[in-house]
Amino acid sequence: MSASTLSQNQLQALQQQHPLLWLNSYYEDTESAPLTPDPAELDAAEARLALFAPLLAHIFPELEPSAGIIESPLLSGSALAEELNLKEGQLWFKGDHLLPVAGSIKARGGIHEVLWFAERVAKEHNLLGDSDNNCLQLATDAARHIFADYTITVGSTGNLGLSIGIIGAALGFKTVVHMSADAKEWKKTRLRERGVIVVEHSGDYGAAVEAGRKASTADPKGYFVDDERSTHLFMGYAVAARRLAKQLEANHITVNQQHPLFVYLPAGVGGAPGGIMYGLKSIFGAHVHCFFAEPTAAPCMLTGMATTPAQPVQSVYDAGLDGLTEADGLAVGTASQWVCDATRDLLSGVYTASDKSLFSALLRLKIGANIEVEPSAAISYFGPTWLDSPIGQHYQEAHGLTAYKDNATHICWLTGGSFVPPEEYQAYLNTAQQLSS
Repeated sequence: MSASTLSQNQLQALQQQHPLLWLNSYYEDTESAPLTPDPAELDAAEARLALFAPLLAHIFPELEPSAGIIESPLLSGSALAEELNLKEGQLWFKGDHLLPVAGSIKARGGIHEVLWFAERVAKEHNLLGDSDNNCLQLATDAARHIFADYTITVGSTGNLGLSIGIIGAALGFKTVVHMSADAKEWKKTRLRERGVIVVEHSGDYGAAVEAGRKASTADPKGYFVDDERSTHLFMGYAVAARRLAKQLEANHITVNQQHPLFVYLPAGVGGAPGGIMYGLKSIFGAHVHCFFAEPTAAPCMLTGMATTPAQPVQSVYDAGLDGLTEADGLAVGTASQWVCDATRDLLSGVYTASDKSLFSALLRLKIGANIEVEPSAAISYFGPTWLDSPIGQHYQEAHGLTAYKDNATHICWLTGGSFVPPEEYQAYLNTAQQLSS
């Protein structure tokens, strides 16, 4: 087993599934992150999503108002600030639960990777020249005929599968999603209705990914979207940071030493929150502080980031946990080794929350701000509360932030929920109300 920086008390708290805030001892230690993502790949991802925006608007009518740009609003959280006991600073919610086409944080990364692959195949078949910007060529019958010979495969707990499946099928690719036992039935149904092949597995997320990878490798025209190792996914997610920076500017929100930014990101295998964190740090540097949020039963990014650098990441099973949680999007046993090795020095810390508290947050978001999210997305709601805890206050003191609390901006990232069927969401509410009574 790899060495870990977790103390005996922290490990005991994890094993007993007590909510906690863990501060990353490797924060700002660049030697702890042996992989260095290429900033040019972020530029390329941003450019690709802009280049293919007309194509996306053409195949998805819901994107016509935004001219094919897939983006979510930045929502004021002032109505909930008092309930969170946030007396200083501003509270905002990043509304990725409202992202069109895929309905979750996975939309940008998943759609970006499929566009990258489609562009590559189109050029190989002379549908696009090196200087051909007519992206609508990818929506022709000729393109669909070619794409139909290729199979795009992904392993998912649900939301990445929706992202890859919807765009892949829309372009004409044969698309296969291997789903773990944690995946919700309505997500499988939504994919099948779009012609996506869904392969169900009794095991966890890791088993679904490995099965998908194995099947795709055996197919000479197969392409595997690797949620654990893909730079195309990672950089697609990172584009969100640049767009958020523009939203902050539009809302007259300053980010500098005297005006710190705190961002709370739900984390599963790590690609989406890691990519967004990478993008934010590339813009705001030391002035943005990113905390991941995970369920107490499956804090894989915590155990992964706490692993001694250059060692295989520890899983939640190594810590004595079973990984079983109602937060299906976060039900991951082992974090991405690649993400941990690329971003370990960027992460401020991780906090955990029980499933019961996720339903409580879901209810508070609905009552206080009419925001409807999945349980996994609701976990970001607790970020400001943890920052006000003794450990959170210690972090602020250690980084010279205490004097600037009044100027701070807190952003809770809401990662999915708008595609949840009404009856399913009502069941979430019923559970939340029962648990709160």
